[in-house]
Amino acid sequence: MSPSHVAKRIDAGLLCGWPLPLDGAGDKNARGSAFVVAGARQMPGAAVLCGTAVLRSGAGKVQIGTGASIALAAGGAVLESLVVALDENESGAIVASNAAAIAERANDGDAFVVGPGMVGEAEVAALIEELLPMVRVPVVVDAVGLTCLRDRPELPRSNGGVVMTPHCGEMAVLLGVAREEIEREPARYARAAAERFAAVVVLKGRETYVAAPAGELYRNDRGDVGLATAGSGDVLAGIIGG
Repeated sequence: MSPSHVAKRIDAGLLCGWPLPLDGAGDKNARGSAFVVAGARQMPGAAVLCGTAVLRSGAGKVQIGTGASIALAAGGAVLESLVVALDENESGAIVASNAAAIAERANDGDAFVVGPGMVGEAEVAALIEELLPMVRVPVVVDAVGLTCLRDRPELPRSNGGVVMTPHCGEMAVLLGVAREEIEREPARYARAAAERFAAVVVLKGRETYVAAPAGELYRNDRGDVGLATAGSGDVLAGIIGG
């Protein structure tokens, strides 16, 4: 690994240098609000996992936007949430006509998460292309929401506060590189993606690399095979949003 790709290890000492802004006197509004757009008829649990993770990681409030067919179920599973029923097509994909309403809700909060468990690459791409230029708060883009950025690297730049959370397969698509190459040099490609998209990139894997556009690079080697399970990415997106 070249010196430019040497990562700082994320450990207790490093994290203690970044204390969370905890205010014992603050109410739920002071702790911040996040809006999550996630899930589909085929994967309603993604919206539940992501929304719950937002709250568990410290946010005071969460709103969940999901397809109208599963909105009631999501609200019943995350009792603390406000749930927004979004228009969907016959395949269960959330459609681009929701973009303005989603952006308005996102901008009323402090963070926005989009992508976990969503279906329909073309529909999600159309939604993301309209959304990102309108959203002014930090955004976490996950799962199928990442694929539309492959040919539109200017979209994260238009927002200025995007976190992308690809696994190696998604990173291969984003950069047009074989997955085996990503797995061989994850630090290199995390840095390359951060520079290309002007975003913070969290490249998930056995070791997770976090790269920032300015060149900072961090490595988390504390995971284990137990995290290689369906839903863990939805939870991670929610934690970052929270």
